[in-house]
Amino acid sequence: MSHAIEKPTDITIPSTSLWAKLPMLGGAMAVIGLGATLASAGGDNKARAMFAYLWAFESVLALALGALGWVLINHAVKAGWHIVLRRIAETAAVTLPVFAFLFIPIATVGFHELYPWTHADHIDEILARKTWFLSSGAFFGRAAIYFAIWSVLAWVLHNTSTKMDTETNPAAREALVKRLVLVSTPGIALYALSQSFQAIDWMMSLQPHWYSTIFGIYYFAASILAFHAFLALVAMGLQRAGVLTKAITAEHFHDLGKYVYGYGVFWAYIAFSQFILIWYANIPEETEFYIVRMAGGWQHVSYALPVLHFFVPFFYFVSRHVKRHRVGLAVGCVWMLFMHLVDMYWLIMPNFGAHTGGHHEPHFALSYLDATALIGMLGVFLAAFGFFLNKNKVVPINDPRLSDSLAHENY
Repeated sequence: MSHAIEKPTDITIPSTSLWAKLPMLGGAMAVIGLGATLASAGGDNKARAMFAYLWAFESVLALALGALGWVLINHAVKAGWHIVLRRIAETAAVTLPVFAFLFIPIATVGFHELYPWTHADHIDEILARKTWFLSSGAFFGRAAIYFAIWSVLAWVLHNTSTKMDTETNPAAREALVKRLVLVSTPGIALYALSQSFQAIDWMMSLQPHWYSTIFGIYYFAASILAFHAFLALVAMGLQRAGVLTKAITAEHFHDLGKYVYGYGVFWAYIAFSQFILIWYANIPEETEFYIVRMAGGWQHVSYALPVLHFFVPFFYFVSRHVKRHRVGLAVGCVWMLFMHLVDMYWLIMPNFGAHTGGHHEPHFALSYLDATALIGMLGVFLAAFGFFLNKNKVVPINDPRLSDSLAHENY
């Protein structure tokens, strides 16, 4: 639908709202959480602290990368329904440069603790053939490229969109929309390659003998799923604070619920595809990944993931009523974010111990460091997210397609 509709006026964060205090609250979380984690990284818990740090880093990075992918896709297909939600996504994506600084402990303190291929005594015949890829120079060079791609894309999309807020010339607004489309079309390819290779570099190489050609897509599925859940919760939170109370309707929440449902199925499809191909081929270098995760208590997580991350949400979100009911949708989104953390934990933590003598010690054991690392990483993300959210209007008020989004209906 494209009929005329009144533009929203509740488009800024109230100064009395908790959202206005988010930068301060996030900063406090960051100082306490990362301070406690990195302090432990200097003692006997160094390896455990860095594995917790990497888990928190990849889990929260997924939200920002999922946001960037969501914005790129919607611009490329010239979608109109998403406009009232887009500024939230742009704000989450523009936090990506911050992750370059958060990567420094991984690249310094944790580099040799996390990645066994950095130790000369761990290099066997298999790893010797991978040294062209698994080398310090290549590792850091690719990391610089990833952050450059993400930062440039996020800043261009965010700044072009916010520039539209003060643009009064209709022709200039249309030109800005075209620029967003032109940037996003090739940007999707750069995004897809960079987010896939970072998953290979920073997660798959924790277990360097193992390889999977579908792992990058697995991480994309996890990130885009987690972001949709995050987006729905933020939209609800903003409405409770008196922002966009009428602009974001049950129709938009219904679509977000459908995306959470659909990407949950997509995640399960990719996860099952990876498992069944490795199981059928039965190649030792590939099966090692699942063997480690079927011992020492990790088998319980392995069995729980398909049930709790797919089957339970599948039957929960299948109802139209759940997707259109705020509380029902919120409960489902919180659950999906929790399972996202479990999924990332399952991918990373069984590798703890691989740095000591080359032997895996796949014993499932939670640590206070997991909590401090996650609190700290979320704190940094929320502080940056809150800063940009409060700095700009929470909706691209002058986007030519805003009326389409305000009048959006499901059919």
